[in-house]
Amino acid sequence: MMAQESRPIRVALAGQPNVGKSTVFNLLTGLRQHVGNWPGKTVEQRAGTCHYQEWTFDVVDLPGTYSLSANSPEELIAREYIIKEKPDVVVAIVNAATLERSLYLVAELLPLPVPVIVGLNMVDVAEQQGLEIETHVLEAALGVPVVPMVATKGQGMQELLARIQEVACDGAKYAPNAPDIRADHKDILKHIETLINEHVPPEYPKMWVALKILEGDKQITEMMRPRLPPEAWDGVYGIIKQHEDACVAVASGRYAWIGRMIRAAVVRPKVGPITLTDRLDRWATHPLWGLLVLASILGLTFWLTYAVGAPLQELMDTYVVGILSNLATQALATAPNWIAGLIIDGIIGGVGGVLTFFPILLIFFVVLGILEDVGYMARAAFVMDRFMHLMGLHGKSFLPLFLGFGCNVPSIMGARVIESERARLLTILVAPLVPCAARMAVIAFLAPAFFAAPTIVSWGVLTLNLVVLVLSGLVINRVVFKGEHMAFIMELPLYHLPNGRTITLIIWQRLLSFLHKAGTIILAVSVIVWALSTLPSGDIESSYMAGFGRLLEPVGRLMGLDWRMMVALLTSFIAKENTIATLSVLFGVGESGTGLAAILSSTFTPAAALAFLVTQMLFIPCVATVGVIKQETNSWRWTVFNVVFLLVLSLLGGTLTYQIATLLGQ
Repeated sequence: MMAQESRPIRVALAGQPNVGKSTVFNLLTGLRQHVGNWPGKTVEQRAGTCHYQEWTFDVVDLPGTYSLSANSPEELIAREYIIKEKPDVVVAIVNAATLERSLYLVAELLPLPVPVIVGLNMVDVAEQQGLEIETHVLEAALGVPVVPMVATKGQGMQELLARIQEVACDGAKYAPNAPDIRADHKDILKHIETLINEHVPPEYPKMWVALKILEGDKQITEMMRPRLPPEAWDGVYGIIKQHEDACVAVASGRYAWIGRMIRAAVVRPKVGPITLTDRLDRWATHPLWGLLVLASILGLTFWLTYAVGAPLQELMDTYVVGILSNLATQALATAPNWIAGLIIDGIIGGVGGVLTFFPILLIFFVVLGILEDVGYMARAAFVMDRFMHLMGLHGKSFLPLFLGFGCNVPSIMGARVIESERARLLTILVAPLVPCAARMAVIAFLAPAFFAAPTIVSWGVLTLNLVVLVLSGLVINRVVFKGEHMAFIMELPLYHLPNGRTITLIIWQRLLSFLHKAGTIILAVSVIVWALSTLPSGDIESSYMAGFGRLLEPVGRLMGLDWRMMVALLTSFIAKENTIATLSVLFGVGESGTGLAAILSSTFTPAAALAFLVTQMLFIPCVATVGVIKQETNSWRWTVFNVVFLLVLSLLGGTLTYQIATLLGQ
């Protein structure tokens, strides 16, 4: 196919969810990758480069998808990229432990006009299950190269690259054994192909287009209808109407093909052993114990934050921010007051306070990375299914919601995996109520300042947040969506050991994003807050910010908060970390040299502090999240509704918390 030349070999990675495709991509590309969106789509695109001998590979990570039937944007993107961009090789990553299920996507890839290599991942897990896969037999049966791999240990990567180079440069040897349609529909398929033959766009295989029309693929049918003469379309439409069960015939052909592959290459144990996954799932997916496991994991995360993250945060505050503040004070002793104030109070006090989040965010990202990698996320969705049903959703909605613990932006974008438009919209509307890592970091910073048992308080606030999420979804579903419900079908992947390199790369990317935000958005907001809190006279009590904040103070009094705390809430709209940056500026942390936590604990009562924490957790999301809500819903009406709903909810929640806590404390 491809002679040795200067241009890189283009490789597309395809695979179903939970087969280790992202691990393979990260192993191949490392830090040489970039993330964006597919042209005209909101689906994430990941691409990167890797090198093997004298060759360069441009690797594209296609969206994870169970099939290529264009039922979702991910499926459509995957197949359109393969057909139109024609990469040199498509590597189909499959799970050796669930090979029968994973081969369905391979069955759809083989008829496409691009060479396919099967990456047989998790062979170690298959062996633990008692499965023996004869790789050479599977390769002969499929007619395509098969590379056994254990991506979590980096095994098989060099062999994979070697086979990619071999196939890309010598495609004449490529002869796939593609599945066929069920015998009783072969003549029907040929008839459709004859009718459309002269009108199929040149980049599309004619037999594949005919198969998709027979299968009832909406996108391909809509593409072909205006291209066909009336008599040809009438013929095609008549066949489709006469054989409405044709999709079953297509799928049956694929499953029969998969059955032949499995019988040829897989030796199963005589008696199915009780595996580690089975034993763990007795607890992790139990209706009661599963919830306790999930609650324990969240509680452990907060305990680690306070046991490890809080002391490290204090060290950073003392030996990094404190020393920088002292050095700046000495260096700027003769500088104009406004320059000293800008640097010490605005930049060091604001951004420095946020940078002390670093250890806390690191712990959150490590825990989330491990949970994602070992396969627990799907169990969390499973045990949360009954609560999702209260909102008219199902457990699948919990997956994007769970991502919200890292950041609400990918959480909302992740709602694209939900097929129902109504369920997808409802998931988007409640997603901002999931406390992101930035909001949890604010809680982790403030809770120890006010309470003797910060872990219990944080766990309680987080639990309240999730309860409010469920109740909000229930109300929106009953009032707006009239109480519609959906069924839940979901695959639970096998547990496996986490891959250190993959988790490290994910953590590194998230921390870089945080540092980028601290150096841009938070820096700008800190400077603006400092300027507004200084101008026009240099006295914060008579500043523009104080004047604006006092307009909000009547609302704040209902929660026991002064204008400074209300301003901190408002600036969190830009980025949640701005809460600490704003408070650091407004309370003069850089100037006084006293830690923000100490100042706040001596200024506000525990009831007011608890009200602030509740309000902060329920408050409108950051501007990036609001932008994504508009992008994903394509509606200003739903975006404004979401912002107003959360604003009212947060202020009401803070007011009730303060009033009840004050009453109980008397």
